[in-house]
Amino acid sequence: MSEAQITHTVGPEHTARAVGSGDLEVLGTPVALAWLEEATCAALDLEETQTSVGTRVELQHLVASAVGATITTTASVSHRDGRMVIFEVAARDQNGVLVASGQVRRVVVDRERFLSRVPGVD
Repeated sequence: MSEAQITHTVGPEHTARAVGSGDLEVLGTPVALAWLEEATCAALDLEETQTSVGTRVELQHLVASAVGATITTTASVSHRDGRMVIFEVAARDQNGVLVASGQVRRVVVDRERFLSRVPGVD
């Protein structure tokens, strides 16, 4: 099974206040999710003509993280069925504290075929 790990530092632009998901200066849940999805994409070994699209997310954001915190996200393939790939995801801070965890489902698609079906995309 494939796995990927990516590390980020929480900046002012990553806070709930900055991304509109609250009014506190802590890591915003949408940013935590984006970082986890980044790890899922990194865990896939796709052909150049392929990409993957997110189709379902289950996420628990468990602990607040201040600006300056280092967050490491991990994605591990837990199940694959044809084009569908399910990942177990986790985010931990620099002290190893579990910040967020959950599951992300992605579907592998042909890049050009997918985009040809999106209105307004040439």
